[in-house]
Amino acid sequence: MIERPALMPDDVVLTEGTSCDGVFFASPANYFAAVTALKADGFEQCLDVLGVDYLEYAERALPEGIAATRFEVVANFLSLSRVKRVRVRVQAGNEAPQVDSLFALYPSVEGAEREVFDMFGVLFDGHPDLTRILMPEDWEGHPLRKDYGTGRVPVQFKEGPGPR
Repeated sequence: MIERPALMPDDVVLTEGTSCDGVFFASPANYFAAVTALKADGFEQCLDVLGVDYLEYAERALPEGIAATRFEVVANFLSLSRVKRVRVRVQAGNEAPQVDSLFALYPSVEGAEREVFDMFGVLFDGHPDLTRILMPEDWEGHPLRKDYGTGRVPVQFKEGPGPR
């Protein structure tokens, strides 16, 4: 497991990871500071930013001191120089999920944060262009939320070629 970076906020919880060298659990208030500490500790690359909707799994296991919310944002980081990989999980909220954008630290997250916004409705404070990336601008709702209705748009197929 990875050692805790010196600049990491005290209330960020570090746990063992199953597919990485450690998982940090941060609150929305210290998410940006936690990622800043990781960057200063040599994590040069943010691999991805993901959204999770725990609508039907509210009683999941979390470290002591971390209060579960419906939405979670997960960011994965890589240190090529140290050959280490870590994950940061932040409970983003329930009805109006919101966390800080990591764009100022890792400009490559621009598209990933827009996708999480578009599909889950998570707002990223400080994002330079938080607009839809996959759905039309006038689309109502967020399709990857677990309470989003299915079958609203009929699927249209092109007529396939006939037998030869």
